[in-house]
Amino acid sequence: MTDFVLDPRLAADTAFIADGPLSQVRLMDDTRFPWLVLVPRVNGASEWLELDGGQQRLLLAEINQAGQLIRAQPGVEKLNIGALGNIVRQLHIHLIGRHDGDPAWPGPVWGHGPAVRHAPAALAAQIDAWRRRLG
Repeated sequence: MTDFVLDPRLAADTAFIADGPLSQVRLMDDTRFPWLVLVPRVNGASEWLELDGGQQRLLLAEINQAGQLIRAQPGVEKLNIGALGNIVRQLHIHLIGRHDGDPAWPGPVWGHGPAVRHAPAALAAQIDAWRRRLG
């Protein structure tokens, strides 16, 4: 986990919240959905299978924690978890809160219109709120 380098596309689309035991916890900069991204700090990893057993267990615990926090957000009826990696190869896990009637429902969020970015002050407030939730 030394010399971790974040893919520039993830850096451009997300904001850093905190470091977990294995992963950076990041907020997707899109106001349409409660959306966290976990990025394991394992250079060169593009697939879950490339993590060793201990890293997989840590990542699963982080997914469980972040998923519970997303599910607790107002209006969230469904939790989507995805690790596609077709465009950004660096291993990263999306956790997205969904509900009937959200802008992309019932389809996937990817490719459904451009992101609606947070205003700078709102982004800072969201980051602070997520830091408090994570403890």
